[in-house]
Formats: sequence, C-alpha cells, structure tokens
Amino acid sequence: MTALSWTREDDEDDDIDLFGSDEEEDKEAARLREERLRQYAEKKVKKPALVAKSSILLDVKPWDDEMDMAQLEACVHAIQLDGLTWVGCAKLVPMGYGTHKLQIQCVVEDDKVGTDLLEEEITKFEEHVQSTDTAAFNKI
Repeated sequence: MTALSWTREDDEDDDIDLFGSDEEEDKEAARLREERLRQYAEKKVKKPALVAKSSILLDVKPWDDEMDMAQLEACVHAIQLDGLTWVGCAKLVPMGYGTHKLQIQCVVEDDKVGTDLLEEEITKFEEHVQSTDTAAFNKI
C-alpha cells in the first residue's frame, strides 16, 4: 500500500466552486428575500386581528315572587360596557313557589369583559337582584 500524499495542487482544487454560485446571485437572492419579508410584514399589519368572543347565558334571580321582572330586565339591559352586546330578549324560567328567574344572553369580547365583571355589574342592582349565575358559557 502506498501512503496518500497531500500536495499544493490538491489545495488549489478546493477553491473551485462546483455548483457555480456567484456572489452577485447571492446578493440578488438576499435582496429578493428582504423584499418579500417586507411585503409580508406590510400585509400582516393590514390584516385585522381576530377578536375572541364568548356567548354567555346568565340566570338573574330576584329576591321574591313579587318582583317586577320587566323592570329587572330593563335594569340588566341598561348595563352598557365596551365589548358587551345583549342578544335577543330575556325569558322567565320558573324556579318554584311562583318565583321566576330571568334568563338573559349576551356576547362579550373576552379581552374586554369577563363573567366576573358582568355578574358584579348586575348585582349592583341590590334592590332587584338576589344573585347571578352563569348558566352557559360558549366560545364563539
């Protein structure tokens, strides 16, 4: 067996680019990539962000069976918050002994209105509202 020898001629062959890449083409590719990234960033800024929303069904319970439920509904509908939309009309659901609870639905933007804030606002009507519960909560 013979030993492999390394020569200066072998070293010069390493400087040859076998794939034919050229510095000018590399600069053009970098410029094209930067242009596309800039266009993508502009397009992304123009696109509106999706807003997370939820549908909430609330049970509002009065103190007794003599409560004017129409007035209770008017009080609840009077609550206006940024990101809160009351949906449809409320309905009365029997609880027992002639007492009804008010079931009312709304749509909220999750970042702006939470269930705790909503229940707190409703229970501020202390003379009308005994308690408020979340009957259903669905992401939209």
